[in-house]
Amino acid sequence: MSFNAVFLDSATLDDLDFSSLHACFDRLTLHSASTPEQVIERLRGAQVAISNKVPLTEQVLAACPELKLVLISATGTNNVDLAAARARGITVCNCQGYGTASVAQHCLMLLLALAGNLSDYQSAVRAGRWQQAPQFCLLDFPIVELAGKTLGILGHGELGGAVARLAEAFGLRVLLGQLPGRPARPGYLPLDQLLPQVDALSLHCPLTEQTRNLIGARELALLKRGALLINTARGGLVDEQALADALRSGHLGGAASDVLSEEPPRNGNPLLAPDIPRLILTPHCAWGSREARQRILEQLAENARAFRAGAALRVVG
Repeated sequence: MSFNAVFLDSATLDDLDFSSLHACFDRLTLHSASTPEQVIERLRGAQVAISNKVPLTEQVLAACPELKLVLISATGTNNVDLAAARARGITVCNCQGYGTASVAQHCLMLLLALAGNLSDYQSAVRAGRWQQAPQFCLLDFPIVELAGKTLGILGHGELGGAVARLAEAFGLRVLLGQLPGRPARPGYLPLDQLLPQVDALSLHCPLTEQTRNLIGARELALLKRGALLINTARGGLVDEQALADALRSGHLGGAASDVLSEEPPRNGNPLLAPDIPRLILTPHCAWGSREARQRILEQLAENARAFRAGAALRVVG
């Protein structure tokens, strides 16, 4: 039986070595991007669909009867109708844990940049303020030592655990928060108890109906004045207008986010306003080290080989 695959949106991986993935299939067709209107035609005759963000809806799956396997080149599965795949006997596999080191590193980078007021100092040097200073140094912006401070983590899975270990290396005390809708766990604090205790809060939980707008105006008010917020998880976890307001008011000492509720933010976003102080935004790039992205390709190849051998890996749904 032929084993042909179509990668519908390979753009984020196009600079990498695809040889291991090509070796898994009789034919692998790569498309940097695909519109919804192109998907069915491009998958015609394929046994395997590979997608990062291109939706594989019930309509798509029904129109592609030869499909046997869907490989998601990410962890999130919201772009695939898992119930429709199950009903048609299509196996769905994702990639897992590939970006742990990259995202954890990015999270600590953001935390350090906020604590050291990196953006303001860099801007001051570029504006010539150091050159004009009356003394050898410029200390116009507050610098916070992380050692001895408390970091709260919401979402203590693989990523949250990696961030906790790095944070402890900087002398931070780590507290873990209980997520809504989850069974109570020893050592995990309810959110209302966690927030007033932390000097910084880092989010690493999935976006679900229970966690959407998990951090809103009420939760931000519970944080200490001057606390820091880091989000390298999902944009919808935070009420973005409430965050902008908390930064403008000075209640928060700073925030950094690698994610927004709409990506890319083509329709604007409260956090893109130019007057928000002490805010760092990065364009959903925390996961994107070359090493992490190559791991995605290797896991896609592993998933394909395992499926052909009758022992599918990383099956979801």
